[in-house]
Amino acid sequence: MLYRRCIATSTITSSVLLIFGLCGMLGSVTWILRRGNKNRLTYLFLSCQFSIVLWLISELLILFSYTKQQYWISYTIGNIGISCFGPLWLWLSQEYTYNGQKKIKLLWLLPFITISSICVVLTNPLHHLYYESFVAKRFTYGPLFYVYQVIYYVCIITGITIICLKHTRNSSQISKQSILLILSAAIPLGINTLSLTGIFHSNVTLTPLFFGLSSVLIIIALGRYGLLNINSIAIRDTINNINSGVVIFDNNGIITYKNKYADNLSFIKDAVNIESFLVSVSEVCGHSVSPDFSSLEIKCAEEYYNLKQTYCDNKTGNKVASVITISNVTEYRDLVSTEKKLSLEQERNRIAQEMHDSAGHTFTMISSLARLLKFEADKEIPDRSTMLENISEIDGLSRSGVTQLRCTINNLRDDEFMTSVTKAVQTVITAVRGVEIELCIQGEEDSRYSFCIREMYDNCRETVTNTMRYSDASRIDIILKFLDERIEMYIFDNGKGCEEISEHNGLRGIRARTEALGGTVRFNSIKGEGFNTIIKIPLKEVYI
Repeated sequence: MLYRRCIATSTITSSVLLIFGLCGMLGSVTWILRRGNKNRLTYLFLSCQFSIVLWLISELLILFSYTKQQYWISYTIGNIGISCFGPLWLWLSQEYTYNGQKKIKLLWLLPFITISSICVVLTNPLHHLYYESFVAKRFTYGPLFYVYQVIYYVCIITGITIICLKHTRNSSQISKQSILLILSAAIPLGINTLSLTGIFHSNVTLTPLFFGLSSVLIIIALGRYGLLNINSIAIRDTINNINSGVVIFDNNGIITYKNKYADNLSFIKDAVNIESFLVSVSEVCGHSVSPDFSSLEIKCAEEYYNLKQTYCDNKTGNKVASVITISNVTEYRDLVSTEKKLSLEQERNRIAQEMHDSAGHTFTMISSLARLLKFEADKEIPDRSTMLENISEIDGLSRSGVTQLRCTINNLRDDEFMTSVTKAVQTVITAVRGVEIELCIQGEEDSRYSFCIREMYDNCRETVTNTMRYSDASRIDIILKFLDERIEMYIFDNGKGCEEISEHNGLRGIRARTEALGGTVRFNSIKGEGFNTIIKIPLKEVYI
């Protein structure tokens, strides 16, 4: 009677433990279905949980089985769950650890292991290699049972090892979710191993209890640490592999995380908290660094680094962590230096071209006229009219040269006049001496006309220079029209004019610049009535 009472108590206890473990597993499955992302990692985790559920159901059925057939069905269900769990766990481990990376090449063998194990169990009555004998509760294991048990254990241990090696190789510590995931498989595995080897013996099946504990660990990993949330995994791996250092300090100033890049920086390698971090940085930069700095640049071993500090607040607005990012900016400093040198070189080339195109040509002409004047003066009877004509030409060229030189100097001193067409034209007018110039502006200028500031400046300067060089004009009138469809510039002088217009470098330059913007140029002149230049540049299309 006492023996039967002990058997009944043991059965009830085992049933309660099995139901506890089963509820825990089903709870974790429900949590995964609600919170997990729809991806392969989640599906593999669900498959592992379902395989454990099958095994727990089989253990529960075994407690209430009486016939050989009932026992056979119960054990078959359990063996199917066990044959699925080992390979699925290994697959899950490598998917969790190497998500988005190159995976183990022999993964295709895992489904084969599961399928072959199920086939061996189902066909056992034909070969008796899995169970040598099977009579109700009395059965003995065959050689294939131990073979497959070894394979399952190898799969589980390999999966745990993959997670440990991956995280200890790439970071200073294993993540909490990884620890919980490892314990969820390692604890039941250890208890089951002790039971099978006879080291630990109990009338009550304790493995379900530890599977229930595993389910609690899994729920903690899911809810608190974001297990199966592919976003957190992707963010973790991305931060760990970026080419910038990331150091996270908790509210007490302790370093809680350093990515791989930061861990390889020699000047902060030994830092464990914000104090030692700031001491290391201060030694490198040569002065004390404030704990609340926002941005800092330091030089270490011919390399330049930029440090930026940001703060993380919780929902109530309290600071919970600070993050310092460290970027190598040596390349950018080199680029800035190169860009400055290039800008200076371009400016030198521009000045040289400007002087060559304007002042160089003017001085060459003055020199030629001076030689002609000297040649005429050396004659026994100089031609007075020719000499006066040469002197007048030299005077005109000198004045136009001064104008061009002033425009060039103004351009070197300040590019502020290039902010509008009006200011650009006024700059040309300011540089002129000896000729009265009046500017008339019609319409209102806005940002729509800024695309042609440089071209209008160059065209106006070239036209005024030509006027002072050739026309003997005493007055120049400039009209700027800002219309909805286009911008127009009219330049009139009261000089001597000409009968036929020959377009050389100056006029051809005006035409080329204007037509490049889709505009038109027209030159008019009547001898004795001055020279006119009309420039029209469209905003959207050419209007003639």
